[in-house]
Amino acid sequence: MAQAVLNLSRLFTTARATLAPGYLDDQAHAAAYRAYFLPVNLSKVQVLLDELPRDNVAGEAGRPMTVLDLGCGPGTGSLALLDWLWYRNPERAKSLSVLAADSSPGPLQETKKLWDAYCQEVGIASTGLRCLGGNLEHPHKGDLGKQIAKGGPYDLIIMANCLNELFVTAFDPPAERAAVVGQLLPFLAPHGTIMIVEPALRQTARALHQVRNHLLKQGRCTVYSPCLHEGACPALDHPDDWCHEERPWQASPAIAAIDQKVGFIKDALKFSYLLLRTDGRTIVPRSPQTFRVVSELRELKGDTRAWLCNELGRLEIGRLDRAASATNAALEVCHRGAIIQLDGVRRKEGSTLERIPAEGTVEIIRSA
Repeated sequence: MAQAVLNLSRLFTTARATLAPGYLDDQAHAAAYRAYFLPVNLSKVQVLLDELPRDNVAGEAGRPMTVLDLGCGPGTGSLALLDWLWYRNPERAKSLSVLAADSSPGPLQETKKLWDAYCQEVGIASTGLRCLGGNLEHPHKGDLGKQIAKGGPYDLIIMANCLNELFVTAFDPPAERAAVVGQLLPFLAPHGTIMIVEPALRQTARALHQVRNHLLKQGRCTVYSPCLHEGACPALDHPDDWCHEERPWQASPAIAAIDQKVGFIKDALKFSYLLLRTDGRTIVPRSPQTFRVVSELRELKGDTRAWLCNELGRLEIGRLDRAASATNAALEVCHRGAIIQLDGVRRKEGSTLERIPAEGTVEIIRSA
């Protein structure tokens, strides 16, 4: 199993060019994914479910929560939601309605098997899942298109580690992928969200930034999270920049055992993502003083620095140790993904670095 996990990990990273469509139809790959990558990616989806506004998962009174899991693989997103709901709102879990779609039959069979097993374990009916094959690059066509239209509107549309595998040989993959997302927007409920989760690799994250730019330029949706603005992504200005999340995570004994055998260290969840909506709602109120932290803190000699992003762009802030104070002490516990508010920062003429003085303030609005 450890070797199969290592082989699949290489296909997802250094050997991405050789990752073939339908790779989860291979029994060794499927077993490795189920044992290692599924629980890790399931946790990533649940982290983002925690970010959603409560009415997104509460839905409308009198109707079940309706979900489309496009590119479902072995049901990672669907199972993440079912488990998440079961421990927070069991009644919503019992009535959950999911349409899970994939282009390969093997993952769809695995989705049904794992869904049924979970429902049996917690003692609920397993009738809320429908699995359907189809062309993920053209989800509006054929029977898949008909069923997507019939099953909507959706409170949540999940695309977990799917988008980067579409249109890999196209002239402009991000534009094609944005078109797919655009085709799904009309099927969102007024309070609904499209959740896109992608690997944290530079290649896949920057491609997702480009998808974001295409969608926002069309004006058909807005970003609920992670972005705090609707302008062009400033991470694309420099070829070595990209945004991704890194959330603390405690691996299970089974994951830890595989890590030990293959030499991995899985102590954090790393991914890039977009939560898109059509109602203009945002994770926090936006302002020029509100920023998302897009790097880890860097401890230099006598100085602490971090990169931030908002409508002003991507900027570096720093606080000299001698300027540490009670009002800016929160900087010391900031981490990648946190949303903070700054007041009183200064920039010297000719410098690109924003300085936090002793009288400046740092407030954490939302921890990642």
